[in-house]
Amino acid sequence: MEWSDLRVFLAIARTGTLGAAARSSGQSQPTMGRRLQALEQALGQTLFQRTREGFVLTDEGMAVLAHAERMEEEVHGLERKLSGRDGLLEGMLRLSSSDWFGAHVLAPVLAEFAQLQPRVIVELLTSATHFSLPRREADMVFRIQPFDEPEVVSRKLMHMDYGVYLHAAHEAPQAGDGSGTSLITMDTAFGGMPDALWLKKMLPNAQIVSRSNNRDVQARMCALGAGIAVLPRPLGDALAGVRLLDLGEMPPGRDTWVGYHRDLRRQARLRALLDLVVARLGS
Repeated sequence: MEWSDLRVFLAIARTGTLGAAARSSGQSQPTMGRRLQALEQALGQTLFQRTREGFVLTDEGMAVLAHAERMEEEVHGLERKLSGRDGLLEGMLRLSSSDWFGAHVLAPVLAEFAQLQPRVIVELLTSATHFSLPRREADMVFRIQPFDEPEVVSRKLMHMDYGVYLHAAHEAPQAGDGSGTSLITMDTAFGGMPDALWLKKMLPNAQIVSRSNNRDVQARMCALGAGIAVLPRPLGDALAGVRLLDLGEMPPGRDTWVGYHRDLRRQARLRALLDLVVARLGS
């Protein structure tokens, strides 16, 4: 087993396909395939399941991944020490969050981190899909529900306040009624979220005119005068052309949790990013 073959393995595990791994490492796709085959033969294990969607780690591959990442961290540390760059980290981190949280809350922190650690590539995937930490689909995940997987180390990061917003030129509705008022709310799959239920309770006679699972879409519709929307305060307060309404009580906020796989708890680049995230956003 050679370290160069493990680097090929890491590239495939992180990108999910031979083609993407080849592009990220500057090698040809056939070469990547041969190196992976040589590694699997040397170990006597199948490390990936080949699917139409790409390469998925097997249980044996998951075990190899944890050790390979620790080896990578040691190699990078040695390279930094020998070159006099011991304060700089290297490698890639894959993050997952909701779309609005990534754009409006994480982006400023990631921009700061890029200045501090320019050799760490941070890949942020914004999606309603839950990326799995146990399956190592992401290195760090931000979400509004606690983590219950035994392989995951997690903590509550912050409490997010929400507000009710309306186009600045429109008349505010009467709490407890809402007749003649248009609502912009979550799509039916997320209709049971606390803010969506609260909005219907506060304005029971209002008419839903738009549904979306994307908070930025809701914010844009609100700014264009389509109706009232409940939005996270960092998103709504920065929105031009709208005003914050007082309906007698504030909509329910949400807690945000951050988690990562326990095998990464000593990884220097993940710890550096986590420390910055907690320092800037933690409450």
